Amino acid sequence: MIRARRRLAAAIAVGAAAAMILTGCSGGGGSSGGGSGKSLVVDNSFDLKTSDPGRAFELTGSIVDKAIYETVLTFNGSDVTKPQPDIMSYVESNDDKTLTLTMHGKHYFSNGDPVTVDDVVFSLKRVQAIAGNPSFLLDGVTVTKKSDTQVVLTSATPNPALPFILPNPSLGILNSKVLKQHGGTDTKSDNAEAFLNKESQGSGPYMLSSYNVNTKVVFKPNPHYVGTKPAYSTVVLENVAGPTQKINVQAGASQVALDLNATQVQGLDGGKTKVIKGTSPYVMYLWFNQNSAIGAGVTNNQDFLTAIRKSIDYSKILQLSGSGSTQPGGLVPSMFKGSIKPDSTNSYDLSAAKAALAKSGYNGQTVKFSYPNDITVDGLQFETLAQALQSQWQEAGIKVTLAPGPVATVLDSYRNGTLQSGIMYWGPDFPDPSDYLVFSPGQSLGLRAGWKAGADATVTDAANAAASASGAARVPAFESWQKAMNATGPFVPLVQPGQYVVTANTITSVPLNPVWTVDLAAIK
Repeated sequence: MIRARRRLAAAIAVGAAAAMILTGCSGGGGSSGGGSGKSLVVDNSFDLKTSDPGRAFELTGSIVDKAIYETVLTFNGSDVTKPQPDIMSYVESNDDKTLTLTMHGKHYFSNGDPVTVDDVVFSLKRVQAIAGNPSFLLDGVTVTKKSDTQVVLTSATPNPALPFILPNPSLGILNSKVLKQHGGTDTKSDNAEAFLNKESQGSGPYMLSSYNVNTKVVFKPNPHYVGTKPAYSTVVLENVAGPTQKINVQAGASQVALDLNATQVQGLDGGKTKVIKGTSPYVMYLWFNQNSAIGAGVTNNQDFLTAIRKSIDYSKILQLSGSGSTQPGGLVPSMFKGSIKPDSTNSYDLSAAKAALAKSGYNGQTVKFSYPNDITVDGLQFETLAQALQSQWQEAGIKVTLAPGPVATVLDSYRNGTLQSGIMYWGPDFPDPSDYLVFSPGQSLGLRAGWKAGADATVTDAANAAASASGAARVPAFESWQKAMNATGPFVPLVQPGQYVVTANTITSVPLNPVWTVDLAAIK
């Protein structure tokens, strides 16, 4: 199953590469004083389903839950390379199988109850028991109370990604005492979702004032929050389509617009508004089916794949993608540990492409190239890229016919491994390179490209080495895996699109993050 937040939400994806600090007038307010009666309106295209952290795994749901729930660990602003203490600090065992969490200071829920180890254990076990969209985050993890100050997370196999998973807002810590009074359990029988959609039970900077999945979510400060007080006493997160977001931020009806594309932001950088330009963590990639029955001796031919890679003019792809876009060297996004720079396998060389094509025995067969035509990734249309690629490949002598379709239809066929080639996207479930090993032979994404287990021993060995690596060895291991993928794999990392956020010029700081998009409480 494609995970709801990170896969089908690309039409409104606004994942961020870095915290953007803005200059200008300081009408956005300070970081203390609880907001002093000031209000903030943020426009977002909703994919909201619930505010229950154990069930929410959409982009908007993460924005909401980041505001109202603390997690055991967090990230410092946009930096996702090193987890930081939130409710707890952590120590990893040398074999990466045990994570010991220790209470980090005192934290309080919005009703004044102290956050306890029992609340942590209950909340994490509840996510596992519900078996909702985010439950996979804790697959294979045993949660145990060690003492009144410590919790131990144990994995049967090494799990060095766990500290990078725990900051996810879906793992927000709930007030177990109150939740149990309203149908909450850490078993499959939990029915507290309706309650949590009315009354938040977290220790974060805000609490719910009102909640509607179709129109808006309104937040008010948590009077017992122990961290830096938010600058605004009221925050309104509104469900607004992109074109209307532009109108609203220009008119001053909102202060932040999260879902504008490169065309819509033109002319907005100056005067009453500012444009934040960054790079999305979403990787748009190409795939070529290795199943001989589907590849027909063409897409499953290694020399043909070389010709495909060498005939792509990546500089022109970046021009089409707009300011802030970048060419990923591998499948791991450029802002994550373990990412690599583009190498010779992914560089334009038309002469080399034609030579490889001749070596492949290609005889003018038409390749069917599929992609969704009803969504965008950070405003970037698949059609735009597909047409450019078709033209570039034609110059090398490769015939491609474009096969657009609704995302649901294309995804169904892609999942079943029945498409010959195409362009798709992958967004991070958590900011760790291990989330991308699914592209390896025999894994879920590898199988979509007909790349069966045992199809490539070199890549498989590199993937296994990366999965088992720990400490300082992890980065070079993932780099080696991606280089092996580039050399012989059926996936071609194409582009990380530019990402745009527009603010009123009174806003001085918008902390963005690829896990929760934006920290509402830290906007100033």
